[in-house]
Amino acid sequence: MTAQTFQKFGVIGGGAWGTALAQTLATSGRDVTLWAFEKECSDAINSKHENTLYLSGVKLHPSLRASSDMADLSGVEAILAVAPAQHMRATLANFAPHTSDGLPIVLCSKGIEISTQSFMSEVLVDVLPNTIPAVLSGPSFAIDVAKGLPTAVTLAVEDEDLGARLATAIAAQSFRPYLSTDVLGAEIGGAVKNVLAIACGMVLGKGLGRSAHAALIARGFAEMTRLGAALGAQPNTMTGMCGLGDLVLTCSSEQSRNMSCGMALGQGQTLEEIMSTRTAVTEGVATAPALKQLAANAGVEMPICEAVAAILDGSAEVDSAIEALLSRAYRSET
Repeated sequence: MTAQTFQKFGVIGGGAWGTALAQTLATSGRDVTLWAFEKECSDAINSKHENTLYLSGVKLHPSLRASSDMADLSGVEAILAVAPAQHMRATLANFAPHTSDGLPIVLCSKGIEISTQSFMSEVLVDVLPNTIPAVLSGPSFAIDVAKGLPTAVTLAVEDEDLGARLATAIAAQSFRPYLSTDVLGAEIGGAVKNVLAIACGMVLGKGLGRSAHAALIARGFAEMTRLGAALGAQPNTMTGMCGLGDLVLTCSSEQSRNMSCGMALGQGQTLEEIMSTRTAVTEGVATAPALKQLAANAGVEMPICEAVAAILDGSAEVDSAIEALLSRAYRSET
């Protein structure tokens, strides 16, 4: 099999990120079908060449086809699964009748399933055990990718040869995947950074300054690496695009849904008020309680992530959580 074999792609998920990835593939000459849950979304892509629901203002490649029928994904050579993390299991189950043994499924959603504390690769193995998991993760805003702005990400696949062939097929002039064999490590970075971005947003929303913001990113990175080590991730994965790279982007821009959610919390809005105005998923809100439980099960101390979970579930206020973090005993940085 050569890299050119991966010509026919399916993308599951018609949100901004799924649309951006489909746009990249189509612009690179791949044959792409984008599945969207909302029929109005797929209809708009086919008729107007624009995702008016989730990525308005971006003209999509005319070859990009959209559908709300999973059967239209039959016969693809690789799948990019971009359904929200808490809906990934059900979405993959719906795709099951249309899959095939050995089909590479690239997981592009960053989160942990609440009910099982499972990462998306573990969900995939549960639902479609005869497929091959891969993970695409890194510092990448959908609007940047859709517009063809330079972006670098991690593509993690255990089989190095398959990873190289997938990378060649997915890559574009402005979209550069760096290869890794550490599938779980790539997922840890992507999930944890969303929760830390909420914390960083709260710090800025409270007006605590950029020094505190920088300290929080650094200590959050320490939490990420501790969890990675405990779960068996390769140490250098956390310093790559899917770890430190994604952490810096998501924790430093109001364009991040997770950081903007944190800023609004820091400014006094309730979680209900914030979420009621959003159509796009804020993955860190759902991931925080799952991450708290996962860390406890693994015996890993993650005080920042635990504080975010407590604020989100209403068991702590922003001010008291910040005070508790600042009152922790002094300790060695390493």
